[in-house]
Amino acid sequence: MASEVEKKAVFDIDSAKEVVQELRASFVAGKTKDYEWRRTQLKAMLKMMDENEPQIVAALRDDLSKPELESSIYEIAMLKNSCKLALKKMKHWMMPEKAKTSLATFPSSAEIVSEPLGVVLVISAWNYPFLLSLDPFIGAIAAGNAIVLKPSEISPATASLLAKLVANYMDSSCIKVVEGAVPETTALLEQKWDKIMYTGNGRIARIVMAAAAKHLTPVVLELGGKCPVIVDSGINLQVATRRIIAGKWGCNNGQACISPDYIITTKDYAVELVDSFKCELELFYGKNPLESKDLSRVVNSNHFARLLKLLDEDKVSSKIVYGGERDKSNLLLPLSCLMSHKIH
Repeated sequence: MASEVEKKAVFDIDSAKEVVQELRASFVAGKTKDYEWRRTQLKAMLKMMDENEPQIVAALRDDLSKPELESSIYEIAMLKNSCKLALKKMKHWMMPEKAKTSLATFPSSAEIVSEPLGVVLVISAWNYPFLLSLDPFIGAIAAGNAIVLKPSEISPATASLLAKLVANYMDSSCIKVVEGAVPETTALLEQKWDKIMYTGNGRIARIVMAAAAKHLTPVVLELGGKCPVIVDSGINLQVATRRIIAGKWGCNNGQACISPDYIITTKDYAVELVDSFKCELELFYGKNPLESKDLSRVVNSNHFARLLKLLDEDKVSSKIVYGGERDKSNLLLPLSCLMSHKIH
């Protein structure tokens, strides 16, 4: 008998082509354009979350050691809110919008009719693997599209759970999940899509855009960037510090594209700000943050090694004024505050 590994068919370009053909057939048949179909799928997504929240939280803990409260608020609750908003507004979004006509076309009338694009590819990120996988689904479903989701292989527990849940709760003739890594993503990108949505880094985004350009496919990219925080001296220091801590370490331990990554302040105020961080971080995460249950871990050993290399550089290590602890076996790198004398 074939092993479990052998049972899993290789997902290649032909497999990707078959998936797209099946979904396009459903789309061309008009199945996804129907309001009731869209409504049913969004309702099914809400039901999926309501009935499987413990499993979702457990998968996020397996992948990133996310605290339960953080998973519930930043991943599940945010997705539910998006889903409910789409259900509330979708009928209005689908209504034709009247448009003005010119005297030259009198007595004609005109309207703008929103039409779905077709078959959409969603390539999601590892840092918020549940939210960033299904949030693009909501817009795509509300607009009446068929969808393929490629979740990140760097968060394998969540990717596996997503594949299982989407297959069980949603219309598999119009919505599919493809697991895998680079070969599977490459096979998918070889196909003609009507829209591609990608969340991640600029390097992969260039590959996605190059593949999309072959077919003139429109692309939505949500990429990381720099997130400075400017702290003036005329502020409530405790409030500002707590908000920065919540934005930095309270969101996936800093593994987020909108996480603050550096602070600009005056030279005279820098020491006072660092002292405030020391005090508030201890209140948030205790004297030994390695033991805190409120901090996520680094996603994998490669990212851990990359971050450790940055911290251990001579120009960096000498500027660590708080934290710097690390636990390689558990991929814990909780808190590190640096102060550069170049700030002025």
